[in-house]
Amino acid sequence: MKIRRASSSDADTLAALMHQLGYDVPADAIAVRLQHRAGRREVLVVVDDADTVLGWAAISTDETFVEGCGAHLEGFVVDEAARSRGIGTLLLDAAEGWARERGCSEMRVQSNVIRTRAHAFYAKQGYATIKAQYQLRKRL
Repeated sequence: MKIRRASSSDADTLAALMHQLGYDVPADAIAVRLQHRAGRREVLVVVDDADTVLGWAAISTDETFVEGCGAHLEGFVVDEAARSRGIGTLLLDAAEGWARERGCSEMRVQSNVIRTRAHAFYAKQGYATIKAQYQLRKRL
């Protein structure tokens, strides 16, 4: 297994994996979003020896007024067929390394309350639940 930067040629696979999270984002939209990465955002993929994408992590850095400089795990998924093989740990370690290289002192993760398996994974990786909250949205 190895970690590499996602490319627009990965868009179809990233869309399929995103669908496993319950999000229907077209591959062409993902390809466009991959073109908008700058120094504060990255999408990493974990691939096998045949360069098949088995998972992805989207990370960004931010300096909020309240919390200061940190990284945010925007999205994270390992293919259902490849879970429980250490792939998530490898990918999360790479995402944390990317954040450290940019001066971040913490990684922030939001996880839907129904994703209990994900919560156990993050706890095993040293993440602590700090609060439960509502996430509100208004379309503009």
